[in-house]
Amino acid sequence: MSIKSDKWIRRMAQEHGMIEPFVERQVRGQGDAPVISYGVSSYGYDVRCADEFKVFTNINSAIVDPKNFDEKSFVDVKSDVCIIPPNSFALARTVEFFRIPRDVLTICLGKSTYARCGIIVNVTPLEPEWEGHVTLEFSNTTTLPAKIYANEGVAQMLFLQSDEACEVSYKDRAGKYQGQRGVTLPRA
Repeated sequence: MSIKSDKWIRRMAQEHGMIEPFVERQVRGQGDAPVISYGVSSYGYDVRCADEFKVFTNINSAIVDPKNFDEKSFVDVKSDVCIIPPNSFALARTVEFFRIPRDVLTICLGKSTYARCGIIVNVTPLEPEWEGHVTLEFSNTTTLPAKIYANEGVAQMLFLQSDEACEVSYKDRAGKYQGQRGVTLPRA
């Protein structure tokens, strides 16, 4: 298995639609217009967060149950920024839509800019032949409200290519999150 470079990522995005929309260079803000970077990096792709958020709230005193998650535990927010309450979390999605090749496993890591502020970005691996918008989870580990910026970088995707295709892909298994669009809640 090998980690893939910016050249491979560009080729896969342009020829196979692996990432749409695709930004083929690293975008950074300057001066009075700071931007948390996104686009192609040396060995990965920095994804952006869309402007659709589901912020966790406990106003209904619900129990967090991954087999039976209550949608009323979230407040929907559509904005250029999302404020996450202290010791809480929010769900969002990537701007980018992914189509992962059969011989590739994609791993997501949070950007250090957010980590240095106590904001953890969690995403599970993108399995071979999975496709969709990636649902992102932002955990605010601080005792203060935290701000997430839409349409700016939030996490980096690393692409690991195997020397052989997997026997059974996520698509073959008809995985429950295949083709997801928008922010997707847990499914049993």
